[in-house]
Amino acid sequence: MGESERGESAPRRRVSYWCANGHESRPSFAMEADVPENWDCPRCGLPAGRDEQTPPAPPRNEPYKTHLAYVKERRSDADGEAILEEALAKLRRQREEP
Repeated sequence: MGESERGESAPRRRVSYWCANGHESRPSFAMEADVPENWDCPRCGLPAGRDEQTPPAPPRNEPYKTHLAYVKERRSDADGEAILEEALAKLRRQREEP
């Protein structure tokens, strides 16, 4: 369906956003719509803001962590040894039972 068959479109305005790489994007919004403070840059994906001089900082990417790395953050070596000893004792008891 073409625009002429849908009726009149809402009055629109273009808003400029700039990312840390200096890219400008100009999405259009309805005049009565709330304009967001940030917009994702369509060229590089970084967040873009409406102030060209101080664009939003790129997000900090956390390095990938394994399950073991998360466990080591929560448990000390002594905790790990105690849990291991408890699990081994349980296995030994099960082996002794007929």
